[in-house]
Amino acid sequence: MSHSEPLSTRWARLMNRLAARRAALSRPATALISQPEPRSIGYLARGRQLCAGNFVFAGHLVQAPDTPIWELDPPDAAFAAEMHGFGWLDDLVAVGDGPARARAQEWLWNWIDRYGNGTGPGWTPDLTGRRLIRWISQAMFLLRGQPSEASRPLFRSLAQQTAFLARRWHATSPGLPRFEALTGLIYAGLALEGMERHLAPARTALARECDARIDAQGGLPTRNPEELLDVFTLLTWTALTLSEAGHSADDAHWRAIERIAPTLRLLRHADGGLARFHGGGRGLEGRLDAALATSGVKTRHAQGLAMGYARLGAGRTSVIIDAAAPPVGPASGGAHASTLAFELTSGRRPLIVSCGSGASFGTEWRRAGRATPSHSTLVLASQSSARLSNDTAHGDWLSEAPSHVPVSLSRAPDGLRFEGAQNGYVAAHGLTHIRRLDLTFDGRGLAGEDMLIAIEEADKRRFDLALDATRLHGVPFDIRFHLHPDIDASVDLGGTAISLALRSGEIWVFRSDGRAALSLQPSVYLEKTRLKPRAAEQIVLSGRATAYATHVRWSLAKAQDTPIGIRDLIEDVPEPATDD
Repeated sequence: MSHSEPLSTRWARLMNRLAARRAALSRPATALISQPEPRSIGYLARGRQLCAGNFVFAGHLVQAPDTPIWELDPPDAAFAAEMHGFGWLDDLVAVGDGPARARAQEWLWNWIDRYGNGTGPGWTPDLTGRRLIRWISQAMFLLRGQPSEASRPLFRSLAQQTAFLARRWHATSPGLPRFEALTGLIYAGLALEGMERHLAPARTALARECDARIDAQGGLPTRNPEELLDVFTLLTWTALTLSEAGHSADDAHWRAIERIAPTLRLLRHADGGLARFHGGGRGLEGRLDAALATSGVKTRHAQGLAMGYARLGAGRTSVIIDAAAPPVGPASGGAHASTLAFELTSGRRPLIVSCGSGASFGTEWRRAGRATPSHSTLVLASQSSARLSNDTAHGDWLSEAPSHVPVSLSRAPDGLRFEGAQNGYVAAHGLTHIRRLDLTFDGRGLAGEDMLIAIEEADKRRFDLALDATRLHGVPFDIRFHLHPDIDASVDLGGTAISLALRSGEIWVFRSDGRAALSLQPSVYLEKTRLKPRAAEQIVLSGRATAYATHVRWSLAKAQDTPIGIRDLIEDVPEPATDD
């Protein structure tokens, strides 16, 4: 235990441990009343890796053939959390053969032997909820071929975990962790004989959380698109499981589903993946489509923002923009300084991206991924538009973030237009960043303009001081456009343009008005499913602000000989788990 941890964290751990041991005295469940349909998606390749002794959790690879999972030494807490959450059980079910089932059974009963008395890092409400969902929905897979007496420790542990959740769900963090805990409790109340008394309180609590945590636009305070998908998935699973057992979800539960579905559609790129902002990734393959189909909600957002994001879509092209101030307070613990950054996807191929969350690669990568230079937007004086707090008690929170982010969406003469501004640089340099993006109706071209303007007299005085500090050389800025690793970029036309070749065969060309120096520089692409950052490139427009108004125009357009429709049949090849 680290003494640098907040007292509240140590207190929560102690209370969880006491509640888990007290729950061990609970009357055991005796049977399954019903078994919810398994709805979580497992992956055959990951299941085979587990069977071969390759454990890939939270961005780490531990190679330990013929070693039981609970004898591993987890490299960090995130790795241990994935172990104890039992999400890997879905992957073994995806393999589905005798050896995979034997491994799943051995590891589950070993967990009961080692940790069933309330010890170990798995006794948190969110992990317990996640674990209960898997154990209950995959119970038939786990019990097949087992003698009847083998089910007794399983049902005893299920009852203990249910009692623990009933006492501790409220102590977990609001948002996804609490939704996981309550979903697990509802699963247990529906499926386990003797646990029915927990169903009604859990349903009521889930309805309250839906009203309290899902805003009128169908968004979360964290503004993390992938977290929103995870919450939406849990809500749809729970609604269906209640329905199959002869119950119905509360009105607040259904209203939350109806609010979230249109927001997720707005946050989905042309290739089906989510926009990667504020700590979120693209989402597990197939989960977004499955969740939307399961919800039955067909509505889309009217023109405007959803969870603070704007979307321009035309032809086969999608542009998603972070068009609001970042989260503040506790919700900003994983937030990024990405205001006015955008991503662009053409068909099945991401083109302009954010670097992503580096949380699975350690503290330095996590901080780097959150900074403005890791996003496709303007960076002034190498600073972020929002900073990490210097308060040691809130070291992960954002501070000095943009407070005023006016935006508008409208029709341009030949397409769709986004206009936005943010004041994150006014306090230090007196300059407001203004960005305009125009996407043509056919989706073949995006024209942009970035401006730095000192608007008020006080802003002009502040800019004059910043300019003096540079000895009138000008305040430096960079406009960054991070490219997906699959993009083959090359400087063209004597250094005045950059050609971008997609694996589909499409060619896009980037140009600027010459007011800033154009260069191609190294970048990285951060994915939590990978074992290391992927090398990538970025287009950078570099210049200096020497006056109260600075303008840079640029464009990104498909080459004229690129056809409107391309049969994109090239499969993406996953990174081998044995890479360094």
